Amino acid sequence: AEQVRNIGVKMAMANRWFFTALTLVAALATAITYGLGGSLVISGVLTLGTLLALVGLLAQLYGPLTALSNVRVEVMTALVSFERVFEILDLPPLVRDAPDARAVGPGPLGVKLEGVWFQYPTAAQVSLASLESIAREDPGQAGADVLRGVSFEVPAGTLTALVGPSGAGKTTVSALVNRLYDVSDGAVLVGGDDVRELQLQSLHQAIGTVTQDAHLFHDTIRANLLYAKPDATEVDLLAACRSAQIADLIGALPGGFDTVVGDRGYRLSGGEKQRIALARLLLKAPRIVILDEATAHLDSESEVAVQLALDSALEGRTSIVIAHRLSTIRRADQILVVVDGQIAERGTHEELITAGGAYFDLYEAQFADQVTPN
Repeated sequence: AEQVRNIGVKMAMANRWFFTALTLVAALATAITYGLGGSLVISGVLTLGTLLALVGLLAQLYGPLTALSNVRVEVMTALVSFERVFEILDLPPLVRDAPDARAVGPGPLGVKLEGVWFQYPTAAQVSLASLESIAREDPGQAGADVLRGVSFEVPAGTLTALVGPSGAGKTTVSALVNRLYDVSDGAVLVGGDDVRELQLQSLHQAIGTVTQDAHLFHDTIRANLLYAKPDATEVDLLAACRSAQIADLIGALPGGFDTVVGDRGYRLSGGEKQRIALARLLLKAPRIVILDEATAHLDSESEVAVQLALDSALEGRTSIVIAHRLSTIRRADQILVVVDGQIAERGTHEELITAGGAYFDLYEAQFADQVTPN
């Protein structure tokens, strides 16, 4: 902040000096014109009209010259911005395709994590050279293991739920399956292949993700849906929206699919945005579905509609669902309780309730009236 302030002060001083110099030159030029011109008018060399015309021309010239002071500062600012932008573009990506990377294989895909350890990149790995002198690393996060020896398998076509307290590492698991980061140790397998050996584009095409804050572009509903499948027909759009329980709402809008949703979809409610995001996911038809708190922050009515849409989205697909609302994952084939970056418990809903461990505590906190005897 101090460095930015100092640069701002220097730019303001340079602008003021340049403006002052131009003002002084303009004043001197006007005085010389009047003095010399007046003498020439008296001697008959110039007429009074010619002198006034010269003074008027000087005034017209003064405006553009003064504007140069602002242009100079704007150009300097733009050059600094360009330098920072290109510095970011030149950063080598932490995740990239291997030279012999191959496409994801055909057919249903399972997911498997084998002894996964993970730390988020340190500041030294992702910082810009121009910021290193003023950057401050958070000692509490530096070198901390977010996941520690995590191992589990999601067989093809089954549903696995991840539950646990905030910050336990659930969302990190979804990021590793999408290969937004590479593991520090261990391996993440999709379809039996290490994700580091697969082409990123092919992997992302096989996986569909919906988060708790679904992003919609400032465009029409149609454009937001076609982002997942540009060649989709009107019939495809309607089918996906019916499955996502959003077709009736779109049909009731004056513009239908051509209704503009606003920046980040602010013209729609949270439940409506989630259902459009689910329709986009259904349109993409991925073989692996990851839902990260897709029903969080929804009221009861919206949650019921979104849950119906989820049933369509997850049917027959390999699914990983991250949820705090345990009512949404009771039917999961496998529930994993993540605590402090480790799998603390695993099993079905009934098995974990019977075990009376961490899952039971979470369930009791949400449904105390159903667990505690009257």
